[in-house]
Formats: sequence, C-alpha cells, structure tokens
Amino acid sequence: MKFMKKIVTLLLLGCLVSSSLFAGGYQVRLQGQRQTGMGLIGTSLYGDASNLFYNPAGLSKLNGKFSFAAGFSPIFNEIAFRLENDPVTVYNDNPVGTPFSVYGSMMITKRLGFGIGAYTPYGSTAIWGNDWVGATLIQDLSLQAVFIQPTISYNFADVVSIGAGLVIASGEVELNKAIPYNGAEVKGQITLNGKTTEYGYNVGLLITPNKKWAIGANYRSEIIMSVQDGDATFTIPGSLYSIIPANNKFDADLPLPANFDFGLSFKASEKLLLAAEINYVFWDVYDSLNFTFKKMPAILNSSNPRLYSNTLLTRVGAEYTFNEVVKGRAGIYYDPTPTHEEYFSPETPSLSSFAFTLGISLYPIENFAIDISYLQLETKQEFKTYKPSNFQGDYKSRTLIPGVGLTYTF
Repeated sequence: MKFMKKIVTLLLLGCLVSSSLFAGGYQVRLQGQRQTGMGLIGTSLYGDASNLFYNPAGLSKLNGKFSFAAGFSPIFNEIAFRLENDPVTVYNDNPVGTPFSVYGSMMITKRLGFGIGAYTPYGSTAIWGNDWVGATLIQDLSLQAVFIQPTISYNFADVVSIGAGLVIASGEVELNKAIPYNGAEVKGQITLNGKTTEYGYNVGLLITPNKKWAIGANYRSEIIMSVQDGDATFTIPGSLYSIIPANNKFDADLPLPANFDFGLSFKASEKLLLAAEINYVFWDVYDSLNFTFKKMPAILNSSNPRLYSNTLLTRVGAEYTFNEVVKGRAGIYYDPTPTHEEYFSPETPSLSSFAFTLGISLYPIENFAIDISYLQLETKQEFKTYKPSNFQGDYKSRTLIPGVGLTYTF
C-alpha cells in the first residue's frame, strides 16, 4: 500500500511540475499607440507622456508643459494544435486580452521632467479546455501583471537627456490542469494561485544632435516575481490526502526578463519620419522553474528545465504627416521564439512570428490626438516537443491586435 501511494504521489507531482506558470510569449510591448503603429518602435521617439515606458529620457523633451496619454489594445489570439499522428486539430478558446497604459507627465522646470504611469507589459491567458489531449499539461492559465512607474528626466543643453523610473510590479497568476491517478485513467484537478509585488527600474538616454536625428537607448531591469505561500488546491480522492493535502502552499520564483533597446529616428523631410530599432531580451533568466511545497516531503520539491535563450528583434517603421489633422504610420518586425527545442509547452506557445503594423492619429483640435493602431502577427506551422511528457505535435497561431488611445499635450 505504501509503495502504491508513493507511485501515485510521483505521478501527481510529475504532472504538476511539467507545466510552468509562465511561458514564452508573456511579454506584451503594447504601451503606446503611436509606437505600436510604427512597429512597436519608441526608444528614439519623444514628445509626449508615453516616453515613460519606451525611454524615460524623453520626458524632459515634451512638446508642452503637460502631457497625458492613455490607451488599450484588445488581443484576439487563436492557436491551433495537432498531436503527432492525430488528424484532429484542437483550437484554444482564449478570451480577449486587454493590455492598457495610462501616463501623465509635466515639465517641472525648463529641463526637468516628471511623470507617473501604470501599464501592463506582461500578461497571458490560455484556455484549452478540461478534456483536450494536453489537459495534464495545461487546461487554462491566467497571468496578470501591472506596473506602476514614477519617473524623472533631465535635459542637458537640449542635446542629451537622461531619465530613470522606479518600477513597482504587482502580479497574479492562476493555473488549472488535470492530474492523473489510478493508472492515469482517472483525472483529478490541481489549481495553483499566487500573488506578489516586486521592484525594478527603467533607465534611458536620448541624444538629439539636431532637428533631424534622434538616438535612444533604454534598459528595463529584470524582475523576479517571487511567489511566497501560493495556494495549491488538489481535487483528488480523500484516500490520497494523507500524502497530498487537499490545500497546500508553494513557493516559486517567476522571471520577467530584462530588455535593452537601441533606436534611431531620422526626419527625412518635413512630413516623413523614419525609424529603426533593435530590442535585446534577456530570456536566459528563465533557465528553470523551481517549486518548493510546504506540506510535502522535501524530496518532492522540484526543478524543471526551461532553458530559454536570449532574443534579438529588429524593427523598422515610418510616420507620415499628411496635414495638420492626420498622421499615418506603418512598421514591420520579426520576433524569434526564445523557447528550447525540447521544452516547448502549450501554456502560452511562443512561435517565431512575423509582424506588420499600421497606425493613424487624428487631431480634431489642437494638441489633442485620437490614436489608432493595428498589429498582426503570423507564424508558420511548426513541430514542437515537450520532452518531459513526450508531448509533441504541430502548432500554428495568428494574433490580431487593434488599439485605440488618446493623447493630450499642452
């Protein structure tokens, strides 16, 4: 009997730790409609409060004394999966995601700027259903992270600006998945839920040697979201509660990677602005996911490999001023997956994707803009493997993201 209980315990735990609370694709760079319309470029742009995220140095180069910006970008995402040697294609049922941003900034003096903002640079929701073929890996996942960032910026002689912001990151995650027992023919349920608040920083440099050129660099720090005493709830037969408590606690460290961005913008004519940018994402911080359970023997604690790799994204974009009322934008970029070939999980699958963007700003009155953007990401079908569970098959996804915002600078 003790031997059988041990086998059941290992089955339960093995299924639990084969899935992570975070997965590739949970970084969301939708913090400004102007920037989204230009291929998500923003490090070398300046003039309004949305610089708070993309490059804090720009807050000391506002086009007025005060600036306010707000927006949201609903995410429509569909992922298709077909198990190896299975003709049936499964589609997820994700709800519409709603990343948002709200910023306010002001010039305290001619050279000193201050701002504060709230935005959502990380988040993901994945719903595959209770009975799909990968239910023991993931049924549904909800990840929410809200950053609050007070920021200060100083402009030296109109040529060099610097800026820095304190990031207060508040996160919450909930994961549901099936767990097999009794020879894996009967399934139970596990729910993991945790909350935490951590801190980081955002620093930037902006150089504007003349009216045509702008050069920007921005570094957003790594933040490790340390969940302490998260809730782990098991729905299993009562006979197993002596080895797997129905209500348990867990600790886990969940990484949000650092980013380094470098960008150039060039005013080619009175109406045309061209921009290019590279983004380096330090995904290698996601080396493994470790669980420590409070009410289980220490031998059941686990370390689960992820082995993400750093990625380099290249973006190009343009903005054209048609007249005093209308500005148009467009951009493209390629986003390579950071995932390891042997540890690709269906929680929030990250496939290499090609993206194009469009945008427009309408100025019904002076200094007030209605900003609209559109982002579409396309992936090719790829065969992926999650080796610990021998789970493999073909994935393909499409993501459509319209966005709308308001900007007022005066």
